[in-house]
Amino acid sequence: MRLFTVPGVFAPVSDSRMLARELAGRVRPGASVLDPFTGSGILAIAAARARAGSVVAVDISRRAVACARLNARLNGVRIRVLRGDMFEPVADLRFDAIVANPPYVPAVSGEPPRGAARAWDAGPDGRALLDRFCREAPAHLAPGGELLLIHSSIADPDRSRALLEREGLEVGTVATHRGPLGPILSARADALERRGLLAPGQREEELVLISAGRR
Repeated sequence: MRLFTVPGVFAPVSDSRMLARELAGRVRPGASVLDPFTGSGILAIAAARARAGSVVAVDISRRAVACARLNARLNGVRIRVLRGDMFEPVADLRFDAIVANPPYVPAVSGEPPRGAARAWDAGPDGRALLDRFCREAPAHLAPGGELLLIHSSIADPDRSRALLEREGLEVGTVATHRGPLGPILSARADALERRGLLAPGQREEELVLISAGRR
């Protein structure tokens, strides 16, 4: 996959690539797919390359929208890219698959994130968008559809599972991967230790890929 990112658009790292690989093996040919935090477009493009029937990508950033459109052209796939806040541009639609890598890094400032930080900052505990996503996504999932969500263990995967189950979905863990903290979390490690989000001396995280669906 060819990907180009501009300043202000987060370049995909291990979590996005892990999810893209899993998505490519799970999406059904002809399925409708939604990527509500598209960024560079990596997940939407992975779905289109796996022969999804229709793919909608959403991002609140104008730069990300432009970047995802460019990357779709570079990879010879067709996706519909919309600017908006999570599910707002697709309010009345349901999808066979929803694939999400939302911002989940605990913020160091109480101010709303701006610019590039919107791609990773997610409130004091990293769950500002995760909680919304888990509450709102099930309403956009078609019968028999599947939701794939990835985030760090630092942002409490058990809470994500519980919220999705509360919405009536069957929830499981598809894959996990343990490794060193990424550069943003590493830079904030001391502050996160003081707030109890990292254990003293902890410099590793686990990426957790969650699947949820209506059976």
